[in-house]
Amino acid sequence: YVMPEMAAQLVMFVVFLLMGEWISMIINLPLVAWNVNKVVGNRQFYDATEVFRTLSKHKRENFVKVAFYLLCFFYYLYSMIITLVNESTDDIRAGSMH
Repeated sequence: YVMPEMAAQLVMFVVFLLMGEWISMIINLPLVAWNVNKVVGNRQFYDATEVFRTLSKHKRENFVKVAFYLLCFFYYLYSMIITLVNESTDDIRAGSMH
């Protein structure tokens, strides 16, 4: 599941870049850079015996990723709500002008 996660993160980053969502793109930049660094260093795969030797490192890395994804989820939810509220107030203003 490591490579699909990295690919999905890169696709989201590119979509944010193309859509001009600069804040979201900058928020995702550190994780994309981390993933690219792992792929370039050929450390993207996990060996079952190696994971148990370095379990604390892998746990810490995964907890940081979960925290990052949780913060991103709430930021995206907040952004969506703000966008919906702004669109509805724009619709109300446009409707009252007619």
